[in-house]
Amino acid sequence: MTIRAVLIDLDGTLVDSLEDLTNAVNSMRGAFSLLPLTCREVRLMIGKGALNLVGKSLPDRSASDIERGLQLFVDFNTVHIADKSRLYQNAAETLEQLQAIGTRLAVISNKSARLSGLILQQLGIHQFFDIICGGDTFSEMKPSPLPLLRVIAQLGVAPQEAVMVGDSINDIKAGRQAGIITIGCVWGYGNLAELQESDYLAKSCKDVFAIIKSLGVCAE
Repeated sequence: MTIRAVLIDLDGTLVDSLEDLTNAVNSMRGAFSLLPLTCREVRLMIGKGALNLVGKSLPDRSASDIERGLQLFVDFNTVHIADKSRLYQNAAETLEQLQAIGTRLAVISNKSARLSGLILQQLGIHQFFDIICGGDTFSEMKPSPLPLLRVIAQLGVAPQEAVMVGDSINDIKAGRQAGIITIGCVWGYGNLAELQESDYLAKSCKDVFAIIKSLGVCAE
């Protein structure tokens, strides 16, 4: 069976966006007269979309406060989405290599589709992807397998013809439930224990390409 599609998480997998996300959280918290959080604290809150991040950043607040906080967070993040964010080492080169061997590429993030597209454009890798799927693209987000299954259907490939690459348990659970090979990226925001259920572990973006090549299923 030939691997025809590679599905890739965004934050913590392709892009180190932690400092910008932390700044957005702290700008929002400042509007509520709350003290800033550290990058380490925010890192533990990332992975299930902006609403979940804001909710964790504003504990014991009302639904209206959370709604206001979400708008403040999104507004700040939109303007400052790539002030500090950078691609992980060899990320762009890996995308080029995957595209060159004929695999179709898709981003599947729990960040909104609009913000996902915006950061990909600002970091110069938007053009590699056939599909950019955010946490608001479908009715469910990772760890549900639904986004993965919908995306591979749009690409016209079967689960056994796809690979899911990500740094968190959300990516691995979604991939496994979808019947898709999973590659856990140890450099991201998740911890190593979360990635133990992945089919393969990658220590770098170069490893991701090497693992896919080693499967012997890429069409050159």
